[in-house]
Parts: sequence; C-alpha cells; structure tokens
Amino acid sequence: MSSPALSPAYRHSILTRIFGTSRPHIITLAAIIMLALIVLAAIFAPLLSAHDPVLMVPSERLKPPSADHLLGTDAMGRDLWARILFGGRVSLIVGAGATLGAVVIGLPLGLLSGYFRRLDPVIMRIMDGLMAIPGILLAVALIAIIRPSLTTVIIAILIPEIPSVVRLARARVLTAREEPYVEAARLLGTRGPTMLVRHLLPNTVAPIVVQSAYIFAAAILTEAALSFLGVGISAETPSWGNIMADGRLYFSIKPSLIFWPALALTLTILSINIIGDALRDALDPKTSKRKG
Repeated sequence: MSSPALSPAYRHSILTRIFGTSRPHIITLAAIIMLALIVLAAIFAPLLSAHDPVLMVPSERLKPPSADHLLGTDAMGRDLWARILFGGRVSLIVGAGATLGAVVIGLPLGLLSGYFRRLDPVIMRIMDGLMAIPGILLAVALIAIIRPSLTTVIIAILIPEIPSVVRLARARVLTAREEPYVEAARLLGTRGPTMLVRHLLPNTVAPIVVQSAYIFAAAILTEAALSFLGVGISAETPSWGNIMADGRLYFSIKPSLIFWPALALTLTILSINIIGDALRDALDPKTSKRKG
C-alpha cells in the first residue's frame, strides 16, 4: 500500500491556488517572469555583453552610460553591465548549490530522525548545536579556515541551512507515522528503507519545496553580504556583493555602481520569496481552506 498519488484534478487545483484564481495572479506571474528573465540573462551573459567582466581599462574608468557601456564603467574601467550579468551567474550558482546541498543532506537526516527513535536524539542534538551558532558567523569562520572559493562559500552557506530542512522533514515524518496508510503498510510488513521512500518521503516533498525557495533567497543574500564584507568569493570574481563592495568607495560621485547590482539582488530575492509564498499558500491545507 502506497501513499496517495496526485491526481490531475488535484495538480490543477494546486496550480490554481498558486496563482490565486483560475487566471494567473498578476504578482505571482510577474515574479515568475522576472526570475526567469534574470536566470536567462545570467545563462546567456556572453551573448548579452561583448565586454570581459574582469578586463580592467584604466582609461575608461567611471565612464557614464553610453552605447558601448550600457551602465557605464566602474573605478577599474570594467563594464558594469557585463559584471552584473556575470555576477548573476555566481549568485545564482551559490543559491542553487547551497539549496541543493542543504536538501540532499538535511532531508535524509530528517527522515531518519523522525522514523528511528534511537537516532533522533543524536541527530537533533547536532542540529541544535548548529542552530546555536549564527549562520553568518559560522559561514565567516568556515571561510576563514578554508581558502576562499566558490565551493567554499557554497559549503559555508549550506551548513547553517541544514537544520531547518532536518527539522521540517522530521516533523512531517512524525505526523505521517500516525496516518492510517502508514499503519496499514506497517501491518503488511513494510519496514526500513521501503517505508521511508514509498510512504514517508512523499509527505515531505511539498514543504521541502517551499523551504527550498526561502533557502535559495537566503543563500543569495548571504553570499552578497559575505562578498560585500570581503570574506566571500575572491574580489576578482564578479558577484553582486563584490560589485557593491567595489562601488561603495565611489558612492558619492557615482551611486549607480551600487544601485544597479543592488536592484538586481533585490528583484531576484523578492521574486523568489513571492514564488515561495505562492507555493506555501498552495501546498498548505490550512491556508487553502482559509482562502476557500
């Protein structure tokens, strides 16, 4: 006996609740379009700018916007438009890598913690220890210990996010264990991995998807904060945080050096959070009933 599958009608109702009505909700739709454009711009960055984002041309420093430099140049003569496009690549990779890592590590631990009572105290005490340390401080400490790089930043950001995934998955498993279909499967002799994969894992997918959206946004913001503080990705690598860090010294004479990367960062995080809220409202039965 397996957990109930999602029927086409139920999938349609989820999509309907995501957009608020049978017609797409304008705010959610705008967020999806905005995020899609940002992702496509990052993917096709080499096609959208003919300039090298790391090439320094001192004679072109602090140039205003022009046909050759759409957003002007920074203090090193680098094209700002190119740096924002390629910086989006770095920020999105960090967000995706941290989210994927947190889910891949946290979801199995949450399933094991919720199902096996002997493992629960051990796993949860480790998670409590990680949660006791502020995420940004833990990230800074890890980066200080290990040589700064893109991989190091991703690892430093994902580790503080693991406890939230573990606790959420554990809570869903503890609730699902009392469901009739789980009891029936247990009476039929289903045990261990089969029980976890076939009956308990499907119940954690929806909340984990919602949580992943918030982790994605938080990871991008954390990377920008770390880079702005000078403890993230190396200064030579364009990222939205690095671009703002480079421009802060020239803010009084050219505020656009901070404005444009900050705008890209804001639109990305805002879009992800709006999509996450829409998914939460669609997949949370209590919210759905209130709206119904």
